[in-house]
This record gives sequence, structure tokens and C-alpha cells, in this order.
Amino acid sequence: MKTLSGFRVTALAACAALAFGASAPALADTDYSQYRDVFEPLPALPPIPADNSMTKEKIELGKMLFFEPRISSSGVISCATCHNPALGWADRIPRAVGHDGQVGERNTPTVLNSGFFTAQFWDGREDDLEGQALGPIQDAIEMAMPLEDAIERLEEFNEYQEKFEAAYPDYDGDNVINTDHVAKALATFQRTLNTPNSPLDRWLVGDEGAMSEQQMRGMKLFADNGCVACHAGPALTDSNFHRIQVPGSEDEGRYLVTGEESDRFAFKTPTLRNVALTYPYMNNGETATLDEAIRIMGQEMLGMEFSDEEVADLEAFMHALTGDMPQFEIPALP
Repeated sequence: MKTLSGFRVTALAACAALAFGASAPALADTDYSQYRDVFEPLPALPPIPADNSMTKEKIELGKMLFFEPRISSSGVISCATCHNPALGWADRIPRAVGHDGQVGERNTPTVLNSGFFTAQFWDGREDDLEGQALGPIQDAIEMAMPLEDAIERLEEFNEYQEKFEAAYPDYDGDNVINTDHVAKALATFQRTLNTPNSPLDRWLVGDEGAMSEQQMRGMKLFADNGCVACHAGPALTDSNFHRIQVPGSEDEGRYLVTGEESDRFAFKTPTLRNVALTYPYMNNGETATLDEAIRIMGQEMLGMEFSDEEVADLEAFMHALTGDMPQFEIPALP
């Protein structure tokens, strides 16, 4: 009996190994290499405008301004309040809370990799980071500070006078502390907030073990089902606008900017870089999890119902889009 029992165990083990071996090649033999032509690795830096060169001094000034609460009406809100480095450079609440506890209309988008976007804000009302930079400062719900008052407050500090002069050494105007220079410094700092070297990036440049088998399956699903039509390019966004009826949202989106009927309920494609860190999702922030977001996007944008297994694979792929976070020191303010 011992011999027979031992034979049975061995035979069962052999059968199990044979069964596993029969299925394993089906996964291992999947040719994922073709998908290297579908995605782009994230470059170290985004495009730099000809009229706003990137210098160490300008980056340092922009970083100080990003964390400076005194250019808000209350003196306690800075850009970093909503774009918190510890929270994926977003705030992880459905909608941003600003001046006097007011709640905004939309979810806070991350500023990570924002230098790669060709449209800013959910509704694309600004084309670039220079245009975006001053909006939150003067917005009544956000920092609620008139720009002239913000400039006057910065002028109170000799250190800021020195920092602006160092950042703009060729400026020969009357006041080097001005709104144009504030916008350019903030934009320059934000162009350093990039997250390369994600598992996807490493795989794209030849590291075959950078992504798990499940993440590879999710990548294949993502490409084969057309998600790359909108989530394209190095930042995984086309920076374009698409109509979507997000559950619970009555926000008319880009229509409020253009007045074009075709833009009603249209929003900019959000980046999927670091999407696992930047929950909750959608313009109203009412979608709590990636699982839910994937299902909504499948239904609303693709007209499909993903299976539970497909959703799990797609979510695994989303985690492969988390890159290295920017390394910097929070500045000491004057």
C-alpha cells in the first residue's frame, strides 16, 4: 500500500505538473513585444518653451512660490495645499477645499508630468503651465488673492527680491517681481515634477521582468480595446476633450469655456501616469476606486462591460504606471 500510495501521489503530482505545463506556454508564448510600438517611455523633461528657459535659479524660485501660503488671501493656502507631494501631488478628496472652506466644483488633478500636457485644467481653459499658474491664486474659491496684492506681499521680503533678480538677471524693467515672472517661475518648477522609470517605462526600454504577467495582460487589454486612442503619448493623455456623462455630475465641462454644443459634458483626458496614487477619480471626484473607474470608462467610452478578471488585469496595469516621485527639499520660506 505504501508503494501504491506513493505511486498515486507521484502520478497525481506528475499530472498536475503536466496540466500546469500545458497552460503555462499559452501565457509565456504571448507576444507582447508588438506593444512596445503602442506606448512611449516618459522623457526626463517635457518640452521647454523658448521664452521660459529652465535654470536652477528659476526652479528654486518657483518651488518657493509653490509652497508660499502668503500669496493667498487667508495666508494659509498654497499651491501645495491641493497639490500635496505626499498625496501624488493631488489631495485625495472628491473636490478641492479652498479659501474660507469653500468646496470647488471639480476634483484636483495631479500636477505630476503636467509639462507634457498641451491643455491645462479639466476644461482646457489654458494651453500651458504659464497660463495655468496664476489662475488658482486669484480664483475666489481657491486662494482668493488679487494678483496685485500677491505681488505686494512678495515685495515685502528682501529674500524674494534677491531670488527674482537671480532668476531673471537680464530683466531691465522697473519691478522684477511681477506676475509674468511669478507665472514663469511656477511653470518652470512644475516642469521638474516628472515621474519616469515606471514598470511600463522599464519594460519599454528592454527590462523584460519589469512588469508582472497580470500587468502585461492588462497592457494588452488596454491597447486592444482602444484605450490608447485617448490615453496616448508619453503622459498617457491626448490632452484632448471627450464627452462623458460621469455618474452624479452635472458639470458641463469644456462647454463653459467654448460655448460649443459639441463640448457640453466634455473634459480633458486625464493622465494615467501615477493613477493608482491620485484617487478619487473623474471630474467630480465621486469615483473612489480604480476598479469602479475602469468599469465606468468601459461602459461610457467603449460601450463594453469588462469581466471581473479583465478589470483586475487592467487595474494591475494601472499600477505599472507609477513612476519615481520627484526628489526635492521643501524650501525654507522667508
